[in-house]
Amino acid sequence: MEYYKYLRLYVGHKPIILPGSVVIIINQQNEVLLQKRKDGYWELPGGLMDLGESFEEVAKREVFEETGLVVENLKLLNVFSGSDHYFKVSNGDELYSVTAVYYTKDSSGELKIDYSESEEMQYFSLNNLPSRLTVEYRGYIEQYINCVKVDFK
Repeated sequence: MEYYKYLRLYVGHKPIILPGSVVIIINQQNEVLLQKRKDGYWELPGGLMDLGESFEEVAKREVFEETGLVVENLKLLNVFSGSDHYFKVSNGDELYSVTAVYYTKDSSGELKIDYSESEEMQYFSLNNLPSRLTVEYRGYIEQYINCVKVDFK
């Protein structure tokens, strides 16, 4: 059982702090990999931390589990936290996320979808992101574009 599920046994729906990581994976065409979740929204691959993991270990594990890709040479873009990262999800759970956002152009392996979490995976131009990209993930990608100064050609 994942760590956050154990916490929920004790606190119910009350707010908790959930650390995790996501990865902006850029291919050779300078496109970003997104996955379409079961709720119809596009997000970056990633997930929540388990006991004993570092943020980078979470990033690598979650990307592999969700996409089949092995990512290396992760660079930390930022750690996002605070009141702007409060969420109340559809089941009533409340949380404050602490998300380490990494980026890399170093991925290998065969792309495969974990259909228990996603419906689709696709690379998108950084100039033409899907409209159903969550505000949270759009913000991460915009910071990548602004801070890393990506060449969009």
